[in-house]
Amino acid sequence: MSNDKIIKPMGSKEQVLAAVRGAIKDAVPPSVSRTYSRDLGLDRAGLVELFTERVGDYRAEVQVIDRDELGRVIGNVLADRRIHSVVVPDDLDPGWLTTVTSRVVRDSPDLTHRDLDQVDGVITGSAVGIALTGTIVMDAGPTQGRRAITLIPDTHLCIVAADDIVGTVPEAVARLDATRPLTWISGPSATSDIELDRVEGVHGPRNLVVLILT
Repeated sequence: MSNDKIIKPMGSKEQVLAAVRGAIKDAVPPSVSRTYSRDLGLDRAGLVELFTERVGDYRAEVQVIDRDELGRVIGNVLADRRIHSVVVPDDLDPGWLTTVTSRVVRDSPDLTHRDLDQVDGVITGSAVGIALTGTIVMDAGPTQGRRAITLIPDTHLCIVAADDIVGTVPEAVARLDATRPLTWISGPSATSDIELDRVEGVHGPRNLVVLILT
């Protein structure tokens, strides 16, 4: 028997990876320009106005309300949309639910994904809103709960404090902790991957309602 080492031919994957490694072997990482806009130069009212416009562009319902109206407006939104049950983070302020007639489920580790699928909606707070992109970021902090409760129910009612709205993505990133579980929301869940036909609710709620507290 021959002791010569048997050399197996490279597969397609190995060939591609070998070509890439060869091409970048002596490459120097390019410098990245950091001259992009970091501040829109808007005051608080301007940021709220732009954020409201951009969130609306995503087919989300958005209202700017006084903080004292929050309990009443939440009850009205749930009633108007005939939402019979909602899940809320365990630390959600009970004052937000004073006019809610829907069945309220406080989140707990015992709630399974199947349980959440039987609930119509979810109410949460948020960490940051980005005016330029109309994006809401959640970081599982106070009043936000775990990620699963914002992905499974079909309607997400999200509260954004006007003071938490910034102008640009760099400003938002500077306020966030990258080690926390971050969820970035730009309108209801939607995709147009197949023949550009928009389908909503594929990866999360089909309906997004945003209440901005001033």
